[in-house]
Amino acid sequence: MAVVGLTGGIGSGKSTVARMFGALGVHWVDADDVAREVVEPGMPALEQIAEHFGRGILLPDGGLDRAALRGVVFDAPAERAWLEGVLHPVIREELVRQLHPADYALPYVLLVSPLLLETDQHQLVDKVVVVDVPVDVQIERTMARDDNARDQVQRIIDAQISREQRLQRADEVVDNNRPSAEVERRVEELHKQFMVAFGS
Repeated sequence: MAVVGLTGGIGSGKSTVARMFGALGVHWVDADDVAREVVEPGMPALEQIAEHFGRGILLPDGGLDRAALRGVVFDAPAERAWLEGVLHPVIREELVRQLHPADYALPYVLLVSPLLLETDQHQLVDKVVVVDVPVDVQIERTMARDDNARDQVQRIIDAQISREQRLQRADEVVDNNRPSAEVERRVEELHKQFMVAFGS
């Protein structure tokens, strides 16, 4: 079965576009959801992280305190590399599992990942679709959605690959700065294209 990777910068509307594919019957897996699942209480990865960084990165209920962990690794490249070394293989394994649903009739599935091109997740996909909006739109949408300060959103954008680099690596682009009906038409067009390309 073919895997189409759907990516885009923060605030570009990846989930909205993924839901449009979902409405057409396409099975999709969100790497962000999987990244949360692998560090739920009781999961081996969470134990490893707590042993390494100390129990201070846990919430009172035993869950991961993401803000505390971010604070520890954001300005410490070696710690971030250690964390990625633990998490990326576990996330990848779980993604592969979830990308192969039983009793599924379509010839392709969708992997939705903000870091598709920054990590080795791009090796899992046959095509790359980039959801694109201008950077100022990314900033406005993310500030409105997450109640984050502009400089914080800008830092997240700067940590991801640039919009230009992302577009260079795209097989297909969905311009999500258009009216919703136009975006839906573009998704339907891509769906038909993928059904033909991967259906044989």
